[in-house]
Amino acid sequence: MCGLTGYWTFQDSDTHLLTTTVKRMTSQLLSRGPDSEGIWVESKNGLALGHRRLAIMDLSAAGHQPMQSSSGRYAIVYNGEIYNSPDLREILLKEGYSFRGHSDTEVILAACEEWGILKTCQQLIGIFAFALWDTQAQSLTLARDQMGVKPLYWGFQNGVLFFGSQLKSFYPHENWQGKIDNNALASYFRYNYVPAPFSIYQNIEKLEPAHLLVIKLDKTISKVCYWNFPQVVEQGLAQSVTDKKTDLELTDELDHLLTDAIGRQMLSDVPLGVFLSGGIDSSTVAAIMQKKSSRPIKTFSIGFKENGYDEAVYAKEVAKHLGTEHHELYLSEQDAQSIIPNLPQWYDEPFADVSQIPTYLVSKMAREQVTVALSGDGGDELFAGYHRYFLGEKIWRYTRKIPQVLRRPLSDLIKNVSPDIWDKLGSSMLFGRMPQLGDKAHKAADLLKAGSPQQIYNHLVSLWEDPYLLISAPFEPRSIEPAFARYANDDFVSFMQATDTVTYLPDDILTKVDRASMAVSLEARVPLLDHRLVEWAWTLPRSSKIRGHDSKWLLRQVLKRYVPANLFERPKMGFGVPIGSWLRGALKEWAEDLLTEQALKKNGLNAAPIRQRWHEHLTKRRNWQYSLWGVLMYQLWRQRGMKKND
Repeated sequence: MCGLTGYWTFQDSDTHLLTTTVKRMTSQLLSRGPDSEGIWVESKNGLALGHRRLAIMDLSAAGHQPMQSSSGRYAIVYNGEIYNSPDLREILLKEGYSFRGHSDTEVILAACEEWGILKTCQQLIGIFAFALWDTQAQSLTLARDQMGVKPLYWGFQNGVLFFGSQLKSFYPHENWQGKIDNNALASYFRYNYVPAPFSIYQNIEKLEPAHLLVIKLDKTISKVCYWNFPQVVEQGLAQSVTDKKTDLELTDELDHLLTDAIGRQMLSDVPLGVFLSGGIDSSTVAAIMQKKSSRPIKTFSIGFKENGYDEAVYAKEVAKHLGTEHHELYLSEQDAQSIIPNLPQWYDEPFADVSQIPTYLVSKMAREQVTVALSGDGGDELFAGYHRYFLGEKIWRYTRKIPQVLRRPLSDLIKNVSPDIWDKLGSSMLFGRMPQLGDKAHKAADLLKAGSPQQIYNHLVSLWEDPYLLISAPFEPRSIEPAFARYANDDFVSFMQATDTVTYLPDDILTKVDRASMAVSLEARVPLLDHRLVEWAWTLPRSSKIRGHDSKWLLRQVLKRYVPANLFERPKMGFGVPIGSWLRGALKEWAEDLLTEQALKKNGLNAAPIRQRWHEHLTKRRNWQYSLWGVLMYQLWRQRGMKKND
C-alpha cells in the first residue's frame, strides 16, 4: 500500500521547480509509504508525479515507483494491490511481454499497453487507485477500484490540476486554496463524513469508485464507469428470483468464493495477520485464513472495560478454537484522549465515525508484528447485517398503514411528552423497564413523519436531521441513487443495502480503515469486497441473507464449518465505542472547550442547538453522542488539521 500525489500546470515549467514542489507534496504521505520515495516530471507539460512506497510485493528496486512501461508510453503512480496479478502476468508472458521483477505495478503497465486502460481496469481484481500519464495521447487517467477501497482526490485550483491519495499532499503547493465548501459541510453534519464525489474543500472532489477520469492537454475531462454497481444490483435481484439452488449448494459456493478471495489476499512478501472482533465477518476471514495457512496466523483484537461494548472475550474464544497467535488490547478513556488530537492529521477532512479510535489502535498493535492485515469489512452490506435494515423495514411497514394526515399529529403528541416523563414510564413495569425510553420515543416520533422509504433511510443515517440549524448552506449535494429508489417500497432491505454500498461503505467504513491503517504504515485488505463476491452476493434470495431472526444467514452456515455456533451466535454489537459515557467523563473538559459558544461561533456554527444537545447529553435526558462527536471532530479539524487560508 502506498501514497500518490501530483499536479499538472498544462504549460512548460521549470524542472527543478516541478521536482522540489512535488517532493514537498510527497513528503506529506510519509506514513502511507515509509520505504521509499519516487519523483517523475515532464517539464514541457508541467506534469509532476510523486510516490511514497510501502513495499509489500517485490521488495526490490524493481518495484520502485513512479514506473514507466517497457515501451516508455506510460508512466504510473499507483496505490493498492492487484490480487490476480499472477494470472494476468501469465497471460501477458504468452503475449511476448517480459518483466524485470514481480510487482503488480509492472503488470498494470503491461496490461495497459496490451489491452488499453479501460479493459485493464475491467480485468483487475484488487484494491487500487492510480494516476497514469500517456505520453502518446498527452492525457492523464485517474482510476479507482470497484468498491472504493483506495482513495483518490482531484480538482483544479488556480488553473492547476491536483490529484492524490490524501488532501494534505496538496497543501505545500503555492496554488493551493483551502476554502471550505459549506454545502459539503452541511452533508458532513448530517452523516458525520463528507459524501463523494465532494470533499470539504471547494473545487476538489473524490473520484467515485469504479470510475476512470481522463484529462487531456486542452483541459477537457471525461469520466467513464467501468463497473456498473446499479446494474449488478438489478441483474442480481432478477437472477435471485429464478435461480433456485439448495442451501447446501449456496453454502458450498460461498465457501469456495471466500476461500479464493482470502487466499489471493494472503499473497505477500511481508508478514500478515487479521483483525478479529469475534463477530461473524472477521471470524469467517480468520477461519479461512487459518485453514489456508501452514502455521498459526496472527489475530488482533480491541476490547473495552465497559459492559455492552466488549467483544474481545468472544474474539479470544474464536482465536483459541482456531489455534491462532492472538493479541489483544483493552482501550480506556485515557487511551482515547491521547490519540484524539492526532485524528485531523490522519483524516485531512472532518470525519466522525467514533470507531476510528479503536481502528487506529488495533492497526497500531498489528503493525508491531505485521505489515498487512485482513479485515471483515463489507459483510453487513453484502449479507444484510445492520440492525437498522430491519428497523427501517419494520417502521415503513407500520407507518405506511397510518394515514399521512395523522402522522404528524401523532409525532407531535409523542414529542410533547418530555424525555424525562418517558424515562419514568420506561423505568416502570408498564413498559417492561426500557432504559432511555425518552430518547427512543422521540426518535420514533421523528420517523413517523416520513412519507417514503427514502425519508426513513435518510432519517436513520442522519445525525443532524436538519444541518441547516448549524450552518448556512444553499443546498446539500447528495441524493439517493435513483436506480435504487424503485426497490424501496417492495424490498426495503435491498434498497438500504445498495444505498449503503455506494455511500456509507466507501465514504465512512473504508475511509476509516484506510486512514487509520495508513497512519501506522499498515496495509489493510478487505476480502469480502472482492467485486466477484459482491456480484454473486446480489444474486442470493432474501432467505439466504435473512431467515427468521438471523441476518447473514448464509455466511453463518459457512462459519459453522469452522467454528462452533455457540462462539458467535449472539446479538450483533458492531465496533462500538462507549463515547457517550466518555463525553460525560474523561473527555468532558476537552469537549466543553470545543463546544463553548465562542468556539462554535468562531468557526461559523450556530451555537444554540449544539449547546442544547450538549446540555441534554450531560444531564442524560438524551443520548446525542454521535451528533456531538461530529461537531467535536469538525471543531478539532478547524483547530488542528485544516490548511489555513492565508
